[in-house]
Amino acid sequence: MSSKPIYKRVLLKASGEALMGSQGFGIDVAVADRIASDIARARSMGVEVGVVVGGGNIFRGVAVASKGGDRVTGDHMGMLGTVINALALATSLRKLDVDTVVLSAIAMPEICESFSQRGALHHLSQGRVVIFAGGTGNPFFTTDSAAALRAAEIGAEAIFKGTQVDGIYSADPKKDPSATRFDKLTHSEVLDKGLAVMDVAAVALARENAIPIIVFSIHEAGGFCDILSGAGLMTIVTDH
Repeated sequence: MSSKPIYKRVLLKASGEALMGSQGFGIDVAVADRIASDIARARSMGVEVGVVVGGGNIFRGVAVASKGGDRVTGDHMGMLGTVINALALATSLRKLDVDTVVLSAIAMPEICESFSQRGALHHLSQGRVVIFAGGTGNPFFTTDSAAALRAAEIGAEAIFKGTQVDGIYSADPKKDPSATRFDKLTHSEVLDKGLAVMDVAAVALARENAIPIIVFSIHEAGGFCDILSGAGLMTIVTDH
């Protein structure tokens, strides 16, 4: 384990489902507090952290389209869900005295700042945790794509994808006990094998910008910082 973090600047992708915890809907404050604690520890290691949050615990835009509704409207509703989650996570971080700012791809100045690359880079350089809300600001794009886009825009050295399991498997290990776990893959292998860790657009964007994707269990307390220190259980997707 290294005394210095492996990465100086990273983008953490946390799903809405992660914030939901064991609840059927909404935000489990205890889970948000624990994730915030891990982020705070990473900051104390000298790591600059950007965060993209999903909104699936509040609303999924594709659910509207699947029932004959308008996909664009549904996606806009989902984007608002990510803002709710971003504000919740920011609250948990501020309880720990971590200077945090929420930047939204959808302008809502009474609630949070609007996203700009220049603003994001400024806040990171000032030592703040930056939470990116509102996805990409466009319908038809997932928050995974938003994570890859924001990672590229801020020059992140890695994307940390927090999931329900401790890496990438050949199948869902909760449903298939014989699923094979991978320690390392290339971006192309993830795409060719159709491994459902991030959507195709997100993986392709990360590949084009040579950004490794590190998949780990967001439910493992301290797991984020363990990996930053060179330990911990994960799958790394990299072409290097």
